Amino acid sequence: MRRTSFRSMTCPIARGLDRVGEWWSILILRDAFNGLTRFDQFEDSLGIAPNMLARRLKALVAAGLLEKRRYSIHPPRFEYALTERGRDFRPVLVMLQTWGNTHFAPEGRSVITIDSRTGREARPVVIDAESGLPITDAAFRSAPGPAASERTRRRYAPRAVKETAI
Repeated sequence: MRRTSFRSMTCPIARGLDRVGEWWSILILRDAFNGLTRFDQFEDSLGIAPNMLARRLKALVAAGLLEKRRYSIHPPRFEYALTERGRDFRPVLVMLQTWGNTHFAPEGRSVITIDSRTGREARPVVIDAESGLPITDAAFRSAPGPAASERTRRRYAPRAVKETAI
């Protein structure tokens, strides 16, 4: 079954999802950040079928998130290393982990982010570099950028906020 491609959409979320929106891809990237590089390591960690893993690795290489490198000639063997584009995905994974721990871990947090220098647990947040405010603050919203299409401009046009009676 072929899925719809979002590659031609101008929305950056849609384009990002086109590259990593399949759950196996995100889990492969998670494992790559944890030091896995070889096909058999990913297969063992994920319990994924070899044909599915091969397709996902090929897609991640094509998207420029992983780089395929030969480490053995006889027999031919390859490893997969994060590229700069792939390494830039790390904050997304950390925030997805934090969100999952907060909302979907009734048994408790099974994985946390720590400062490897101190061993202390990190408290990840996304902040605006200009103001220092967390992006979750009500002051922030999405708006059309310079390359926005008319459709995108309509989608993100400010809407009147209805006042609720207290």
